[in-house]
Formats: sequence, C-alpha cells, structure tokens
Amino acid sequence: MKLIQKDSFGNVLFLKKILVGVLGALTYPRFNILNKTKVEGAEYLIDLPDKGVMFISNHQTYFADVMVMYHIFCSVKWKFKNINSPIYLLNPRTKMFYVAAEETMKDGGWLPKLLSYAGAVTIKRSWRAKGEEVKRGADTSAPNKIKQALEDGWMVTFPQGTTKAFAPVRKGSAHLIHELKPIVVPVYINGFRRAFDKKGFFLKKRGTELQVTFHKPVQFTDKDTITDIQKFIEEHVKLPEEMKTIK
Repeated sequence: MKLIQKDSFGNVLFLKKILVGVLGALTYPRFNILNKTKVEGAEYLIDLPDKGVMFISNHQTYFADVMVMYHIFCSVKWKFKNINSPIYLLNPRTKMFYVAAEETMKDGGWLPKLLSYAGAVTIKRSWRAKGEEVKRGADTSAPNKIKQALEDGWMVTFPQGTTKAFAPVRKGSAHLIHELKPIVVPVYINGFRRAFDKKGFFLKKRGTELQVTFHKPVQFTDKDTITDIQKFIEEHVKLPEEMKTIK
C-alpha cells in the first residue's frame, strides 16, 4: 500500500479531500442558504459503483454546475439524498472528475487552477478558443484522459461543450460512450444561469431555486449504435423545460 495515495492524474488524494471540503464549505451557502437546491433522483446514485460512471449534463455556468454536483456526490457517499446536511464535507468523495476547456483552467487566474486540482480533465476544444469560433483538429489526448478518469472514479461531462443556450450536442460524447461503455447517468440542471454569472463565481440573484435532476442510469452495449446514443444524449440534455425557462 502506497504511503501517499494519488488519483490517476497524480493529484494527492489527501490534499484533494481538504480542497473539496474547503471549497464545499465556502460554496454551501450559495447553494442552500442564499439559494435553494432541489435534488431529484439522488437515489439512483447511492448504489452506483465507485468508478466507471459518466454523468452527462446540460451546462449553464463554468463552475457552479460542477460544484453543486460535487456537493451531491459527496452527500450520496453518506447515503443522503439532498445537500441539507453539510456534514458530508467532513469526509468528501475525492475520485470525482469533470471535463473542462483547457484554456478556461489555465488562463482564468488562480481560482480555476485551484479548481483544476479538484478534478478537472482538461481538453482543447476543436470548435472554440478564447471566446471565438475556430476550426481545428480534435484533441487526440481527450479520449485517453476521459478513460483514465472513468477507470478511477466518477466523471461529469457536458456534451454541448459550452454554457451557451440552445447549443448543439457534440458527437464526441456519443463516440466515447460507445467505445468505453461507462454507466451513463443523465443530469438536467436549471436555475444556475439566473442565479450566477457565466463563470459561476458571483451571485446575480438570490432566492433562486436551483434544480438538479438525475435520471435512471443506463449502460449501452455493442448493439447500440452511435446514432442511438447521440439521440439519447440529445433527449436528456436539451430538454423542453430548459427552452421554456431561459429568459
């Protein structure tokens, strides 16, 4: 047994535990005092294995979306189905990861770099860079990074690849799911765009109900085509409810 345990990306788990606990304590009031988070479907998460689970979600802010899911993941580790009792931050889950744009994590200052240590799997987007549309080759290292994360724990990905409303679902997630066969948990979030700024650091509005809904886990097989998986993602990520509530 190694004296210093690390995750698959070389981050020290003890330091990650402290970091997640501190970030959780600092952000908890934003999610459950200044605003209120309504969690549905958390019962689907309690008995999931500790690794090989991919969460696919719509995306409304850079970091608030991820942070509230970290709260929920830590909570279900304690068998809670909501984030009403922050005692779960005393022993948080550490093997959690999320996909993030490399430029966001490297060029956004010290806070994104700190959040990166908490579990960012950074990739170079082939369609966008520095706020502008671009066309460049796909990041060939991304599939291996995501596979590495899944072999170690739970991973959150945002198939739209942007916080922009009405953005199309990128096909890369369907290809990865088809190849890696993770347990897939669809997540629908709402209210974050109204409550926080684009990055998710600053409050725009208090008293907002933040919605996080987990749907029943699915595991695809070789019989499922990439087209089947793509349709599944589109149905669960671009929901009619989001279209109605965006103002």
